[in-house]
Amino acid sequence: MSHTLPLNPLPAGRPLILGSTSRYRRELLERLRIPFSVAAPEVDETPHAGESPRDLAWRLARAKAQAVAAAHPQAVVIGSDQVADLDGEPLGKPGEHAKAVAQLQRMRGRVVIFQTAVSVVCLASGFADTQLAAVKVKFRDLSDAEIESYLRAEEPYDCAGSAKSEGLGIALLESIDNDDPSALVGLPLIRTCHMIRAAGVSIL
Repeated sequence: MSHTLPLNPLPAGRPLILGSTSRYRRELLERLRIPFSVAAPEVDETPHAGESPRDLAWRLARAKAQAVAAAHPQAVVIGSDQVADLDGEPLGKPGEHAKAVAQLQRMRGRVVIFQTAVSVVCLASGFADTQLAAVKVKFRDLSDAEIESYLRAEEPYDCAGSAKSEGLGIALLESIDNDDPSALVGLPLIRTCHMIRAAGVSIL
């Protein structure tokens, strides 16, 4: 396990662990200014047959939190996952340029729902909660040249749906509709705060 911050006990007496290797989620959680560490969850992210993007995000977020919690039963563990939902079809991380081009060509001029799930688990206390923050995004009718320019500049191949909204990806969008502003980046902090407080973690 790699640590971004010392694994010190929180006021509640339990360490906090982010069960994710995503640098975007780590940077978001750092905004809360509480000590936490990072652990990589060993989870198969293959969708189940007929599984909706919403159900996939929920299942993987819970699975990631549970996988890390199994190795750290005294800790409060956060797991999260995001799936781009294009008319019920899940779009994951493209991984490479050609797939990112294909994703953005399909999404241009259309509404995509980014299903972002967060799960908080503490085995020692028996706490477990998983919530979804859906973000409705309308993409501009992008030209091929705009897509190519964006991808060359940002290389967002580790982002669901190739959309890096905290960077140049904001220029791809016509509108965003959600109730948790950080959800589109990958970790809905409003929900996360509610959940870790309920698990006994003091933030302020």
